[in-house]
Amino acid sequence: MAWQLLPLELGFGSGQTCWRRLERWQEAGVFDQLHRILLAELNAAGQLDWSRACVDGSHIRAKKGAPTLVRRRSTGARRAANTT
Repeated sequence: MAWQLLPLELGFGSGQTCWRRLERWQEAGVFDQLHRILLAELNAAGQLDWSRACVDGSHIRAKKGAPTLVRRRSTGARRAANTT
C-alpha cells in the first residue's frame, strides 16, 4: 500500500510520518534486532527446522568496491566504430 493511502482514521499519522518512522527504525537496527530475538526464541522453543533453512542473498549488503565476478555488457551509449 502506498504511504499516501494510509487512512488517517488508524491514528498512525500521515503516510509521510509513518515512512519517516519506519526509516528511523530501520537505520537504528530495530528490525534486525527483532529478527534475531524472534529466531532465538523460536529456536529455544524447538519451533525451527534448521534443516530447511537457506541463505537469501537479497538480505545481505554488498561490499562497496568489491570486485565483480561476472563481466556485464554495458548498456550505455557507445561511439560508432571509425570507418576511415
